[in-house]
Amino acid sequence: MVYRLLAININGTLLQSNGRLHKSTKEAIEYVHQKGVHVALITSKSFYSAKKVAKALKIKPMIVAHQGAFVGSTVEEPIFVKRISEKLTMEIVQLLEQINCQIQLTHEKYILGNRVNLPENLIGKAVMYMNEQNIYSQHYVDLLSEELLKQPTAPPKIDVIFNNRKDREDMFKLIIDMFPEVYALRNPENGLSIVTKGVSKWNGVLHLADHLKLKNSEIVAIGDGLDDMEMIKECGLGVAMGNAPFEVKKAAQWVTRTNDDSGVTYMLKEFFRKQHPIEFLEKMNILK
Repeated sequence: MVYRLLAININGTLLQSNGRLHKSTKEAIEYVHQKGVHVALITSKSFYSAKKVAKALKIKPMIVAHQGAFVGSTVEEPIFVKRISEKLTMEIVQLLEQINCQIQLTHEKYILGNRVNLPENLIGKAVMYMNEQNIYSQHYVDLLSEELLKQPTAPPKIDVIFNNRKDREDMFKLIIDMFPEVYALRNPENGLSIVTKGVSKWNGVLHLADHLKLKNSEIVAIGDGLDDMEMIKECGLGVAMGNAPFEVKKAAQWVTRTNDDSGVTYMLKEFFRKQHPIEFLEKMNILK
């Protein structure tokens, strides 16, 4: 089988635990790209957080961001965007404002959030894009619903941090019951992400594959989280990181080393050295 698209998760996979991109990993990604394989960076975070990582590479990868709600290499010309409607955003925000929680409307061009008092250690552990403040606009207001009345918005994703797990679970159930149009995903540190129904990392990858006219079987996907499990299961070759949970490893065809032990580098160099460059395979009429 010839693989033509590498879909690789960012945090916990491409990046080390300290948030850095190791030189050997960067070289391995470039090695695969030189063989004519498309590269896509996959993340639950914002487009611009992925763009920062993309800039560290010599190549220009495609990006699947906002949990799969945004696909493209630029904000101006996306391949696919699936937004939560303005009306639905307002209704969800009004519900969330009934309890003490941090709400962020994560648009591809800006972040709009509420000012809230949460424990410092909780905010510190679950920072929402604070390192992106120099890249694009972040605006915080006392009451988010009032701001939305003046300036309605339709974000690809809503991120929430709760004061405790009980609040998160209660709100999770309410959102699922009241808004069948959306999907809610639990995150670490009492976090919750809300996207439109049908949005997932894998579906984002599928939109990209369709754009590139590639088959599912031609995709290699590498990830470490539960939200990576679908793409690991459904693609041509699914790879789990050594630091992934047991369920993710069980779903994979290949388990590599951890992200702090050059897991991506090892897998890509070991696997793709056996694959001839795409250009050569096309010249030999091996690819149809």
